[in-house]
Order: sequence, then C-alpha cells, then structure tokens
Amino acid sequence: MKARVGDWIVVGHGEGARRALVEQLRHPDGTPPYEVHWLDTDARVLLFPGADAHVVTAEEEAQRITDAIHTGPRERAGSTAGTP
Repeated sequence: MKARVGDWIVVGHGEGARRALVEQLRHPDGTPPYEVHWLDTDARVLLFPGADAHVVTAEEEAQRITDAIHTGPRERAGSTAGTP
C-alpha cells in the first residue's frame, strides 16, 4: 500500500466504511504507517492499515464527491418518485 498526503484511507466497504484523510507520511516512499484524520470521530492518529483498508487518491475522492453532488439521493437510491 502506498499513499500521498491528501489521499484517503478507506477501511471497510459500503455504508459502514470509515474514511481517514492522510495528513502526513512517515516514509518518503508512501508506505505505512500514516498520520490520518478520521472523519467520523475527528481523531488524529497514527494508522497501520489492515487488510480491509485501501487507498483512494485525492483525485478519485474529488470525483466521488462531484458525482454524489450531481446525483441526488433519489437517483442513488433508485427512487421512482414522480412516476405515476
């Protein structure tokens, strides 16, 4: 696993996944551990990612957010609101 400052470490999958922003590297080659900021708890910790973790680049995260903004919650949920 390799990350850069500004990338995200995602642990788990789906709705229960946790996201942490990589704020500082301990190794210049981008290998763990990482100093991260967890979104859900606002905690800043030194993270040694496990097998259920993966890196999402800053660019990928920006695209995910853009897509979420342009896709309303009804479209994401497959809503048929307004359909007779």
